Amino acid sequence: MPRNFIRAILFDFGGTLMYGRQDWAPIIAKADEALTDYLRSQGMEINLNTFPTEFRKRLDEYFKQREQDLLETTYTFVLRELLREKGYDDVPPVILRRALDTLFAVTQTNWALEEDAIPALQQLRSLGYHLGIISNAGDDEDVQQLARRFGITEYFDFILTSAACSYRKPHPRIFELALSHWYCPPNEAVMIGDNLDADIRGAQQAGIYGIWISRRASPEMEKQEQVQPDASLSTLLELPAVLDRLQVQ
Repeated sequence: MPRNFIRAILFDFGGTLMYGRQDWAPIIAKADEALTDYLRSQGMEINLNTFPTEFRKRLDEYFKQREQDLLETTYTFVLRELLREKGYDDVPPVILRRALDTLFAVTQTNWALEEDAIPALQQLRSLGYHLGIISNAGDDEDVQQLARRFGITEYFDFILTSAACSYRKPHPRIFELALSHWYCPPNEAVMIGDNLDADIRGAQQAGIYGIWISRRASPEMEKQEQVQPDASLSTLLELPAVLDRLQVQ
């Protein structure tokens, strides 16, 4: 029986390696208020009561568009544009960065690493697999900070975000850019993710095996019968056995 040769594993981040502890709505509201407080502390006369809502509304508008064209809109772009409309045309990049760091300092407290993440990553590394992360995210530094905070950067050759490369999963370009780190052909790689469309369909359309982890998937996601993953699992610890099966298909 002919064997495949899988040597590289791409992971999604949120919903795959980490999860949100609580409902996001109050966390996001608190984060937007923290960002507004910081900007006011820098002398910007913005309304404490209305600016958080304006900022989130503007983000939501751009986020809807990015789901259609699969081109990332960063938090930095949105914040700079909104402040420009308020009359602040030349806000230094360092101020924008610190404002967003203030926001993400709040949202990051709601993320937790899956208990099986590090044991699974250690095992996969010991088996000789190359590991990378592809994350749809509007801020690259937020993702990098989370990975450092969780102590998982040592397991990965790279962490590629849509904010850094402009393309969002399931756009094929983000997968191509990831594989280029290893000079790896698509049929020697797998993608692990919780989103059947972005992670699984995107990977398969790029010629990569798609493995669906279902434990954090929404009920709506489970209804997407038109997307058929190459394999499914409920915990990351099942990965070595699933990869062994794919190797001999």
